[in-house]
Order: sequence, then C-alpha cells, then structure tokens
Amino acid sequence: MGTDNSIFLEVLEWFDETGQELLHRLPERGSGEIKFGAQLTVRESQAAVLYYKGRAGDAFGPGLHTLRTGNIPIITKLLSTPWGMTSPLRAEVYFVSLKVFPDLKWGTRDPVAFRDSELGFVRLRAHGVFNIRVIQPVLFINTLAGTMGKYTTEQIEEYLCRVIVSRLNDYLGETLDTLFNLPAQFDEMAEELKKKLVKDFIRFGLALDELYISSITPPEEVQAAIDDRSRLGVIKDMDKFVRMKAGMAMEKAAQAGGEAGAGLGMAMGLMMPAMFASNQQQAAVAKVQCSACGNTIPAEARFCPFCGRQQIILMQCAHCGKNLTPEAKFCSRCGQSSDKKPVAVICTACNQENLPGAKFCGGCGLKLV
Repeated sequence: MGTDNSIFLEVLEWFDETGQELLHRLPERGSGEIKFGAQLTVRESQAAVLYYKGRAGDAFGPGLHTLRTGNIPIITKLLSTPWGMTSPLRAEVYFVSLKVFPDLKWGTRDPVAFRDSELGFVRLRAHGVFNIRVIQPVLFINTLAGTMGKYTTEQIEEYLCRVIVSRLNDYLGETLDTLFNLPAQFDEMAEELKKKLVKDFIRFGLALDELYISSITPPEEVQAAIDDRSRLGVIKDMDKFVRMKAGMAMEKAAQAGGEAGAGLGMAMGLMMPAMFASNQQQAAVAKVQCSACGNTIPAEARFCPFCGRQQIILMQCAHCGKNLTPEAKFCSRCGQSSDKKPVAVICTACNQENLPGAKFCGGCGLKLV
C-alpha cells in the first residue's frame, strides 16, 4: 500500500479474512501521509471514512474513489523539513463493514429473582443469540472505535450482552406471570425486547438485526422440584405406587443376593404386612359421595374435605351420636334401638333433671347414682 512513501500514490482497500472485524484503519499503525490522487476501493459490503487533519469527511460508498489531500509527492516532503520530514497533513482511512454479524451470544451470568404466580419467588437464567450491523459508520467510529486500528465483535459483544440482559430483566419483572407459560411466548418476548433495545444500539451507530431467546430456565434445584411436582400429577394412586416401588425394591434385593440383599429383603419383609394392613384398613372404611361436589369422602365425615359442604344427617343414634341409615333399627356402634330414647337422670338430692348420661348433677354438683 505504501502510505508512508514519498513518491508513489496509495491504493487503499481492505479484506476481512476473520469475518469478525467491524472496523479496520489504514494505515494500521498511526496516521499516514495519504497523497492527493490516492485511489480508494470500497466493496459492496463496506463503507469508508477519510479522516484528514483530524476531522472526518463524508463516508464513501461502494466503488473507486480518488482522494484529495494536501500531500503532494516529493514536494510535501521537502516542505516538511521543519517537522523532521514528517508532513503535518495527517490522514487515515477507516473501513467499516456493513454486513450482518450473526450468532453473537447473550446470557445471564447469575440467576435473577422474579415473582412467579405459582411457584412464588424463582431465580431464572436466560440465554440466546443476536445479530448486529453498522448503519451509521461515522457515529460508530466516533462513539466506539475512536482511534483504534481495528474493532471486532469480541470487543463489543460482552457490553451488548449486559445491555440485553438488563432490558430483559426489566421486561420480565413487568410481564412475568409464571415460568410455565414462558416457552410459548419466546417469539413475542423477543420482539418486545428488540423494541426496548433500539435506542441502546442506535446511539452507537448500530442496529439490532435480530434477537432470539433460546431458553429461560430456573436453577437445577427448582427444576428438580418441578419434575417432582409433575410426577405427583401423573401418580393417581399413591398407595399402589408405594406398594409397586416396594415390590420392585424386593425384587432387586433378591437379584443382588449377599448379606446386603438379605438385610434389605428382611427389612422390606417386615414392612410389607404393615403396609398391606394399612391398605386393608383404609379399604374397610366406608365411602360415600359428597352431595355437593360428587367427590368420594368417608361416610363418617360431617363436612366434605374438598368443598367444605356440611353433609346432611338423616338420623343419629340418640345414645352415642353415630349417623344411622334411614332404615336402621339398631345402632351399629352401641347396639341400642334406634326408637329407644335415652331417659333423663333425676338427682336424688335436689330432684334436678339432668341430661342422659350425666355423671354429676348440674344443680347441686353431687355424683348421680
């Protein structure tokens, strides 16, 4: 290229072999003595900005351009003698890539706490990718690159990642209902998040071309709790499930053999009678249906444990208070006739009439005979 030669004119062009450079300066070290008549070639995916005497000129679009500076071959060198043969008319060309830079990563460093309508407070992590491109080359150079020789996506990716996460936290804090509904809303969330980020990118001369949310997940311990909750929802009969697990454990113990297997088998053998006895007792308890919600409840229940509705009592034993069926002639608990009414107890000392079954007189306090 020869940006520091005294005789020949410069031919300026740039190719990005890495695919990650947003900006590249010529000359690469400091400024140069770019001469009048230098040729600048700009590709379709590029823009170029000439800085002359420390100030930016217009951006050059695709094509071949002739640069006009005050540096004349040989003559300028002679006139620069007072400055040590270095021309004070410094110039440099900044090439800016206008292509889309895809697959930049963003994500939360630490879980962020949010209020969930079903799980209470949950800590969430979020990850995704985004694409950027330069839309205002001069603004991009003046606000971000400055006098750097080159500027890559690696240098700005971390900062933009923090900006995206900050806006996402604000958005989720305003709109999050429950994380169970999030997967179906990723596209809508990404669009709303892009709108919030427009000003953050445009002030650097950048555009957020696309943004994608890959995942929003809670920490591992919360995921384990959600998995347990899902399993409980699948298991409809916990008693049968426990018996099945116990049987599988006994089978594995028998296959394992040895003292450990024998010990486990003995322990399970001692537990099994109690488990089956408990199941038999539960099965022996009479069940009825709640007249309000239709759920199966114990026949002895005064109120439905599901809806709280008081159960209608058609008839009770006058002696022990047990609920009786409409056609019952004798109480199944105390054996007394359902027609026989308890007799009031008369105190022999004060002739006070007391309730049936009373042991002490309500009038004088003496023990009833």
